[in-house]
Amino acid sequence: MDEITKKELEKIACKVRIGIIEGVHAAKSGHPGGSLSCAEILTYLYFKHMNINPKNPKDENRDRFVLSKGHAAPVLYSVLANRGYFDVSELESLRHIGAMLQGHPDMKGIPGVDMSTGSLGQGISAACGMALSAKHFGKNFNVYTVLGDGEIEEGQVWEAAMFAGNKGLSNLVAFVDFNNLQIDGTIDEVNSAKPIDKKFEAFNWNTVCIDGNDFEQIENALKEAENSDKPTAIIASTVKGKGVSYMENAVNWHGAAPNDELYEQAIKELKAQLETFN
Repeated sequence: MDEITKKELEKIACKVRIGIIEGVHAAKSGHPGGSLSCAEILTYLYFKHMNINPKNPKDENRDRFVLSKGHAAPVLYSVLANRGYFDVSELESLRHIGAMLQGHPDMKGIPGVDMSTGSLGQGISAACGMALSAKHFGKNFNVYTVLGDGEIEEGQVWEAAMFAGNKGLSNLVAFVDFNNLQIDGTIDEVNSAKPIDKKFEAFNWNTVCIDGNDFEQIENALKEAENSDKPTAIIASTVKGKGVSYMENAVNWHGAAPNDELYEQAIKELKAQLETFN
């Protein structure tokens, strides 16, 4: 790791998790589990990897990011706020009537959001379109997307995967947040898409399997993607609810907000983790 260190990234990811919990608690609704699980992925992309400028969020040469699992909006909002796209205080207005930050990302009203998402399976299709556009017009920006492991039960995901492989969209990277839980239970109980890596390979993708909560593995996977002439799928094993003890690997925290007591416990735990990086 150079420029920004691993320790600094871990500290930022912890702040991102605090923002997630604060937003969901203030909203009294939302999706904390799958937001907490992919905090490292978005932190690495926005703070170290992507070519972006918070002061010029519409730069036509910027890298693009699409949160295909749009219900995990709290993690995207917290990353954008901590990166300087808007004030961190906005997170406490999550899902409030008339507020900027609604339940799913809105590209028309939120600085830094490149695609409005929420209908599962559609985000990766939009990401394919962006990547194809870059190839067509000779632009050198890259497109990154994050999907849920429950989301990839949608058939549209595999239509998009087939398209990207056939078009050789080497400027496209898709992370699968492989936390093994979705709203109705484990992915094995509902409708498993395993083996995920082999399915992407069958559609002519380069695939990498990593620990998605480990910054060094995220970095190495992205380096491999840069050297591939195919789109890359990074199958990122993560812990749903990571960072908050009672939320970790607990399916009931897929889409629920903590009460005041549990909020205080979560913030206390996360702030204790934050102190270890000082």
